[in-house]
Amino acid sequence: MMPTSRKHLPLAALSLLLAACSASLPATGPIPSRTYDLTLGRDARGWSRSALVHVPPGMATFPRPLLVVLHGAFSTAAAMEKETGFSQLADRDRFIVAYPQGIGLFGWLQHWNAGFCCGRAEAEDWDDAGTVLRLIARLEGRLPIDPARIYLVGMSNGGMLAYRLASEHPGRFAAVAVMAGAIGSSEEGTVPYQLPPPGRPLPVLILHGRTDRHIPFAGGVSPRQGGGRSYSSVAAAVDFWRRADGCAEAPSRVSGTPESIEEITWDGCRAGSAVTRIALPGWGHVWPGKAATAFLPADEPLHGFDAATRCWEFLRRFRRPAQGEVP
Repeated sequence: MMPTSRKHLPLAALSLLLAACSASLPATGPIPSRTYDLTLGRDARGWSRSALVHVPPGMATFPRPLLVVLHGAFSTAAAMEKETGFSQLADRDRFIVAYPQGIGLFGWLQHWNAGFCCGRAEAEDWDDAGTVLRLIARLEGRLPIDPARIYLVGMSNGGMLAYRLASEHPGRFAAVAVMAGAIGSSEEGTVPYQLPPPGRPLPVLILHGRTDRHIPFAGGVSPRQGGGRSYSSVAAAVDFWRRADGCAEAPSRVSGTPESIEEITWDGCRAGSAVTRIALPGWGHVWPGKAATAFLPADEPLHGFDAATRCWEFLRRFRRPAQGEVP
């Protein structure tokens, strides 16, 4: 998902082009550094599932962190890898990145079932959460992954699924970051969806553009999509995770202003967890990576901002508590 002021290949076409250059993840033997295709077989509903997996150079037998990155609706695993730059960051810091692929139609319209959104995925209750968990288990059986350092990032509809996984399976992840997502929504005449409270604290980073017209920062009906669906606000997401993590009501740190990049953090929460909210001025429903922000004017607050680096700086601080530790 890129700024509309620039011209790009359609995401599905880009996905197919990049996939043509990929090799399958070797089942045995050494695994050279590159991005691989990984077939996961069929899910509980019979859909064939897959992912891209990036292996950094210098892989050794000692455990590495794993980052799972969920693309937005109508995007692809390949486009998410290209737009975020997480694979280049992984090469620098020696962690593994997995990009699961949503279900679509002939390479188009991929999306996820987040429990309350979106489209056919939600209506038919696709097993997307189970697919992500199966992917992690599959990679743990093939790569040297540290189970205490498994992280999750999601964009938009992928961020909604990340929230669902975090709330339903908090013991599987060390920390989560979401860009332009929502923790719930409601449609006219229906009861608003609410995430189930997680069974343990989990550090969460929330990033959102203040001028997002797909999922509004303040919540409500999407100005871009219209219709009867109303999304929960960023403030609701912050409050949900702050309460779930046992954070104080008052933040421990505030930097920036609504006119600049405003960052608010609740540190010292239960079990060493934390909640951070980053509001991006003048930013819409686009991943704020170098591929997009480098073209902003030099005096813009987001010029050169790299969400992948900011997410990784937050995530890498945390380890999942060992089994038996009191959360």
